[in-house]
Amino acid sequence: MSATSESNTSVQSSRPGTIDMKLEVVAIPVADVDRAKAFYANLGWRLDADLRFGEVRVVQFTPTHSECSVAFGSGLIKAEPGTAERLEIVVSDLEAARADLLARGVEVSDFFHRGEAGFEAGLDPQRTSYASYATFDDPDGNSWLLQEVTDRLPGRTWED
Repeated sequence: MSATSESNTSVQSSRPGTIDMKLEVVAIPVADVDRAKAFYANLGWRLDADLRFGEVRVVQFTPTHSECSVAFGSGLIKAEPGTAERLEIVVSDLEAARADLLARGVEVSDFFHRGEAGFEAGLDPQRTSYASYATFDDPDGNSWLLQEVTDRLPGRTWED
C-alpha cells in the first residue's frame, strides 16, 4: 500500500475524538538555558517552572493567555539549538504585538501578508483574519511566527 492510500484510508475512517486532549507544552532546543530564560522573561511571558532533576534542567514559560507553554532546558531534548521553526503565536492586533516586542528590544520582521502572488510586504489590505504576519527569533534562532486572527474560521473552535 502506498503512503497516499494509507493516508486516505486513515482520513476516510477517522471519527471525531471524544477524549479531551490538550497540547500543553512544546519543547524547543536552546544552547544557553539562562540566556533563553532571560529572553522569554523579557517577552513578559509567565515563568511556570525552573526545575532541576539531576543533570536535567527544565524551564517553562507560557505566553500571555495561552493554553500552551514552551519548555527548554538542558538534557531535555536531542534537537540542535535553533532548529524549531514556525512556532505560531496568534494575536488579535498584529501592530500592537509587534510594537510591544520592539519596545522589549526584540528584533521583529516587517509585516507581510498572503497575497495573490504569494507573500507580499505589508499588512493584508483588508486585514483578513489569518492573512497578516510578522516573525522573530529567539537568541538561538528558533523562529516564531506572529499571525493576526480576529475572526476564527468555522470549525476552528471546540463545541462544549
